[in-house]
Amino acid sequence: MTDIGRIGTAALGEGGPPVGVQGLGCMGMSFAYGPVDADASRATLERALELGVTLYDTADAYGAGDNERFLAPFFKAHRDEVVIATKFALSIPPDDPTRRIIRNDAPYIRQAVEASLKRLDVDVIDLYYMHRRDVNVPIEETVGVMAELVREGKVKQLGLSEVTGGELRAAHGVHPIAAVQSEWSLFSRDIEAKVVPAARELGVTLVPYSPLGRGFLTGSFVNADQDLTADDFRRQQPRFTGDNAAANAALLEPVRTVAESHGATPGQIALAWVQQQARIHDLPVVPIPGTRKPTRVEENTAATRITLTDEELALLDPIAAKVTGTRYADMTFTSAGRE
Repeated sequence: MTDIGRIGTAALGEGGPPVGVQGLGCMGMSFAYGPVDADASRATLERALELGVTLYDTADAYGAGDNERFLAPFFKAHRDEVVIATKFALSIPPDDPTRRIIRNDAPYIRQAVEASLKRLDVDVIDLYYMHRRDVNVPIEETVGVMAELVREGKVKQLGLSEVTGGELRAAHGVHPIAAVQSEWSLFSRDIEAKVVPAARELGVTLVPYSPLGRGFLTGSFVNADQDLTADDFRRQQPRFTGDNAAANAALLEPVRTVAESHGATPGQIALAWVQQQARIHDLPVVPIPGTRKPTRVEENTAATRITLTDEELALLDPIAAKVTGTRYADMTFTSAGRE
């Protein structure tokens, strides 16, 4: 494992504040990935900040608001040091907490922002994302409402998640977009065709979620059905189950080869690859790997100091095209499903 130290910074949008060049995805501290350990998660938050991680990512849908509530004391203790990112759009029907309904309409956005402000116990949200796109509402209309929140002082910067290149351009024409969050990893590279070029042109920061392929790229599990608990979200994702999982596990061999040459872990190489896309595509890239362990934060942030050679990049390049199975059972709400 490479040496531990504070990470560098990157701009959050054109003219935005500098943030640590790697952020922290906090969803798993309350939701989706099996049993949680609140004490370990709190220690993880503190260790991340010590290492220079300043962008913390949550959403109102993570645990039906539980994740925002869990993070609130940490944010309050370090308000001037952290950048809080949260999201709206996945409405949870009161009669069925397992369902999610995508809503981008003005009344819902206003209701959602007030609820998030209350749960987070803050006066303003630093970065407010549209979590998913409702194609029945013009994106210009949605971003227009989000822009009103900026003018009202409830939100500082705007972000979008899982949008197409065209949707990003249309949104940016209404109000500057600071960040686009989409899945980007050695296993998922569809955004490179249109979203990344649009972001580069517009001065938008890319915030890759699941840069470790939801843990699969670390080798921490091989088959979700066999290796993960029944309540783990990854058991619902086609690429991690059945024959797909076995085929995709075989794709990790070049990752292990490169890791061995650097004295690093496979996860560090996967993260280093994502971090290096900033140079390759000439735009700020701030991945948000999720973890609930301080030692994993140390491992992840150390990856920011690994530089892959052109030969190593060439060895890793074919992996994504060989992945079998989609990243969600239903891809219609992703950018790839609409491009």
